Amino acid sequence: MKIAVDAMGGDHAPQAVIEGAVMATKECGVEIALIGLSDLVEAELSRHEGWKELPIEIVHAQDVVEMHEAPSKVLRGKKKSSIKVGLDLVKEGQASAFVSAGNTGAVLAFATFTLRLLKGVDRPAIAIQLPTLKGYSILLDAGANVDCKSSQLFQFGIMGHSFAKYIHGKTVPSVGLLSIGEEDSKGNEVTREAFHLLKNSHVRFIGNLEGKEVYQGNSDVIVCDGFTGNVALKISESLAEMIGENLKQVFMANWITKLGYYLIRPQFLNFKKMVDHSETGGAPLLGVNGVCIIAHGGSSPKSIKNAIIRAKELVEKKMNEHIRSDIESNLLLGKEPFWKNIKKMTFTPDKGDSDTSSEAKFTPKDKSF
Repeated sequence: MKIAVDAMGGDHAPQAVIEGAVMATKECGVEIALIGLSDLVEAELSRHEGWKELPIEIVHAQDVVEMHEAPSKVLRGKKKSSIKVGLDLVKEGQASAFVSAGNTGAVLAFATFTLRLLKGVDRPAIAIQLPTLKGYSILLDAGANVDCKSSQLFQFGIMGHSFAKYIHGKTVPSVGLLSIGEEDSKGNEVTREAFHLLKNSHVRFIGNLEGKEVYQGNSDVIVCDGFTGNVALKISESLAEMIGENLKQVFMANWITKLGYYLIRPQFLNFKKMVDHSETGGAPLLGVNGVCIIAHGGSSPKSIKNAIIRAKELVEKKMNEHIRSDIESNLLLGKEPFWKNIKKMTFTPDKGDSDTSSEAKFTPKDKSF
């Protein structure tokens, strides 16, 4: 198996990316194609003793996408960038997956146009892994789509279900919809329509989730639009940094607190490992016709290594085949019941609703159904 890696992507590229790639191939034996300015990549690789004996090849790409560049300009003007060349390798079957810590918008745009979307998927979604009180949950979308239709949120739920089942090993994953209240009638028109679509799908839909429930671990999959998901992600990252700095100040206050830190240090390091994004390496872009991992812009060598290992896992477990199958099953099985249930959903109040006047009226607007 060969993984194409964007050597020029990220705040610490190419040094961190190349070191992470070397670590990955040593740890799991995966073949690596490093995409970028060949002279620069080879010069950096030469710092690693014995790299020529490793299954690493260099693929030249003459353009570099900067982190601040607009995706629309990149699509038109940098068709020979390390991102595009790497995705072309996946499209042509010369690589099994693509990993990049570069410009997220550019990766998203190039992946959508180069790999295309799986049948039945309208938009791809970035799926991030969140630590919870009960292990890990998947949240999607985390930033690929600022605005979403109800049918797209429904598709995110199906893709998240597939990921939780085949990657996290959940037998029957639970799926929740992030909203402003638990009641069926809460949320905007889009989330209310998505609620009914998920409720009538084959997934184990547990209803709406409030923000306070995200880290409780009651839902294996959390569905939201990319605007909400990205804000939640950035707030969570900032909160984790704040807690870490405050704990550091508390532990270093005096000799007694320092002693206390050394006593709990193993447990503290375990907790730090659980919330460290470098442990997962990157977030899969679900819905495109190929495995694509988007790593954090500030990725360390460890992050890159784990992103490559995650890409390898998604390929080995045939993630896209499962998503394709689950999407098609819901489209085929859901069409007739969907139309038959419109009248009931529109005119019949749910048994659990105490206030029928606030019941959400459902009108199918998406032509895909």
